[in-house]
Amino acid sequence: MTLPLDILMFAALIVAILIGYPVSFMLAGTAALFAFLGWMTGQFDVGLLGALGQRVFGTLTNDVLIAIPLFVFMGVVLEKSRIAEELLETMGRLFGGLRGGLGVSVVLVGALLAASTGIVGATVVAMGLIALPTMVRNGYDPKLASGVVCTSGTLGQIIPPSTLLIILSDVMSTAYQQAQYEQGKFTIETISVGQVFAAALLPGLTLVAVYIAYLMTRAALKPETAPALVEAGDRPSWQEVQRAVLPPVLLIVAVLGSILGGIATPSEAASVGAIGALLLAGVRSEGNGRLIVLGAAALGAVAVLAGLFPVRLQRSDAGLFEWLIAALTTGLLALGVVAIFISIGKARHRGILTPIVTNTMTVTAMIFATILTASVFSLVFRGLGGDARVEEILHSMPGGPQGALIFVMAMIFVLGFFLDFVEISVIVLPLVAPILILMGHDPLWLSILIAINLQTSFLTPPFGFSLFYLRAAAPKEITTGQIYRGVIPFIILQIVGMGVIWLLPSISTWLPGTIF
Repeated sequence: MTLPLDILMFAALIVAILIGYPVSFMLAGTAALFAFLGWMTGQFDVGLLGALGQRVFGTLTNDVLIAIPLFVFMGVVLEKSRIAEELLETMGRLFGGLRGGLGVSVVLVGALLAASTGIVGATVVAMGLIALPTMVRNGYDPKLASGVVCTSGTLGQIIPPSTLLIILSDVMSTAYQQAQYEQGKFTIETISVGQVFAAALLPGLTLVAVYIAYLMTRAALKPETAPALVEAGDRPSWQEVQRAVLPPVLLIVAVLGSILGGIATPSEAASVGAIGALLLAGVRSEGNGRLIVLGAAALGAVAVLAGLFPVRLQRSDAGLFEWLIAALTTGLLALGVVAIFISIGKARHRGILTPIVTNTMTVTAMIFATILTASVFSLVFRGLGGDARVEEILHSMPGGPQGALIFVMAMIFVLGFFLDFVEISVIVLPLVAPILILMGHDPLWLSILIAINLQTSFLTPPFGFSLFYLRAAAPKEITTGQIYRGVIPFIILQIVGMGVIWLLPSISTWLPGTIF
């Protein structure tokens, strides 16, 4: 019996990715090969490929995806400016005196960095270089210490703003619209990035609480695995804690607050975050940072004035008050621009400007290349009848909608052992999400369940990216086996977290329902 081309196509893609070639090349190459085979066998209409240009244009002009490079830039700036290191050191001294306190501080720092950077690699490497050696020196079980660092770093995928949530919101919004069209609705609803961010906030904090509860319980039952810090040093003063914690918190409030409050779109909020991170890096540099602080305050004042007194000087009834407001706003804006250029100059002087720009472009290019080539793959897969086959499989699952969802979640979990979250998001989810929504599952709740599942893909061997990041940054006495064994309890905790969200959907639906 010959396997249908759609099944062979998906199997060929998995094999090709496991060989190790860049995913975007494998996606486009597999799609081209099976489009040709389908055309030769009469199973594929090559006229469908005429839609590729429109798909590419739609992706590159997508208002949601435009926010990705700006959020990546924000995270890279915070990584290079050593803000993360100071935060780790201060929080470690603050909680280190408690049994299990150093592990708790790592989790809390991971949550703060997640909400301000959203870059898993940067967070894991920073904590692997700073926190992991300290934990091992003070008697922590190397497996527990490795698991805490790996898992805390992945919080950047579920706590907004994160690249995963931006991609997921775009995919799920399209799936939601497609499901409504198939139901015969032409006045359709959409899902915004703000709604997904709001839906992910409480589940992300729930995971933080689960990790901390596990650490405290582990420290109480087995004190030798998570002892109090014997070299804690001086407890940090309130001023030191404020200096370390306040900048990331202000950035989080500026970015998330503007999105959830409906003040700014995701791309506008990402711009605020990018400029804010650049100004923070400038203030942390050597030299007088007062002018940068004044410039940041001036930009904040411009935002407030623009909201309270929108000036339209081209109107015929513009009077003296409008002209005064315009002059004040212009002066404040000029001061802000000066502060930005000073921060850029300081970054260049420290030699971090080129790495910041290079890393931002590299990560952005990787993400968009995967999204664009996945669109080609999806088009050919659908042309070969793959979407109908997926729908048939899900409808045949025992247990109805719940059984179909369990099957999809299990499939995503298994694929996470081998594939990256971007690949799963843009290849698999467009095929299964519309069907699950048609079965009656709430799209926001479904988005968060899938997000936590995809977060787990960073921890699952053999290709969990957090494991690779930590292996590169960990001391030589930490073995790869210890890292792999250390994440197993936290993978179980991830599954527990998914179970909590499954049984209590209001954790993910209450906040977006209240705000929006």
